[in-house]
Amino acid sequence: MLHIIQQVLFILVLGFASFVFYKKIMSIRRNINLGKEEVFGGDAGLRWKNVLLLAFGQKKMFKRMTPAILHFFVYAGFIIINAEMLEIVLDGILGTHRLFSPFLGVVYPVLLGMFEILALTVLVSCVIFLIRRNVLKLKRLTTGELSGGWPKTDANLILVTEIVLMSLLLIMNACDYNLQQLHAEHYAQTGPFLISQYIAPLFSGLSESSLLAVERGAWWIHIIGILAFLNYLPYSKHLHIVLAFPNAYYVSLEPVGEMNNMKDIQNEVLYAMEPDKAPTEVPADAAMPKFGAKDVMDLSWKSLLDAYACTECGRCTASCPANITGKKLSPRKIMMDTRDRLEEVGKNIDANKEFVDDNKSLLHDYITTEELRACTSCNACVEACPVSINPLNIILELRRNLYMEESNVPQEWMQMSNNIENNMAPWKMSPSDRDAWAHS
Repeated sequence: MLHIIQQVLFILVLGFASFVFYKKIMSIRRNINLGKEEVFGGDAGLRWKNVLLLAFGQKKMFKRMTPAILHFFVYAGFIIINAEMLEIVLDGILGTHRLFSPFLGVVYPVLLGMFEILALTVLVSCVIFLIRRNVLKLKRLTTGELSGGWPKTDANLILVTEIVLMSLLLIMNACDYNLQQLHAEHYAQTGPFLISQYIAPLFSGLSESSLLAVERGAWWIHIIGILAFLNYLPYSKHLHIVLAFPNAYYVSLEPVGEMNNMKDIQNEVLYAMEPDKAPTEVPADAAMPKFGAKDVMDLSWKSLLDAYACTECGRCTASCPANITGKKLSPRKIMMDTRDRLEEVGKNIDANKEFVDDNKSLLHDYITTEELRACTSCNACVEACPVSINPLNIILELRRNLYMEESNVPQEWMQMSNNIENNMAPWKMSPSDRDAWAHS
């Protein structure tokens, strides 16, 4: 009877957690699709190569070996260990214990031994990450937008959660091994586990009923912890665990630094140089073109995906020459602000069934003119990002709006633009003298 109750309870918990996760993921998908259409073509083989190298292989992480190795242990370990989740989930649904043990035979304890080694490396790596953040206080992990509040708490909470989950896995296996020695019902003889056999003596003095309580308790807390972690992901920077893969697939294959020119502006330049090609009449119903982006809905869906995929690791900001020289710009903050505004817009839509103007926008209310003007468009942030997120695309679109919609630019920039428009050169001289600067 107890097994049936456990089965029913597990199915209810699993179903509820899966439903909540699905709803939030659909909400995020809706938010990303608020962005403008952007078509991605190119070599599909190269795109899948990017997924393998950037998302699976974490190629760009290895520019810094110490955090790269630690992160690889945490990432690979956590993903591979959760392959064991398949057995745990099936055990919960079917009311079995160690379902795969009879089918895999002697291979089963070998696989569990590998899982335990990975669990230990995850645990140790997370402890080191906590020390780096809270004791050593590495600059890129503790300053600026991460100096306090939710981002810092979020990072620490995830690390502590992973330590607890890995500890529970080892405790569960240690008690399982002791129950095997007592020939407890349902506990098949799988032999000692590679790591947990050394902590099994800590529980060897307990009675069979106490061992069962600890083992089942660890099992339940572990699975509920995993499901809670799953539902916490969409609210955390660790959503990149999921979104790093599509983000790597849709990385631009264009040459680094190539900017997307606006067709309307290209035509204006063409008509200035070749007036005979200019249209003689403008359609009466022609819409006024919109330049750049003022809010998240004006950005491309890929830029919005970038915002959700951001790991907040700070490599972009640490590489930014503007930030290094004391300017206010932080590419990491650009991504965090974009995500925060997008979440706010999503909540607005949830409350009103459609977006109702809240008199706020990404430009000015979240990202300031000072930040945008500090950017040198050097692409250092894009190059530094482990999953090739592109803060520069967002910066350029917002700056375009400042320049062309608000005419909100420094006097020097405006003077240069006027010269280009009137003289077809940045200098204040007639077009016939445009090469005279070379002789001065």
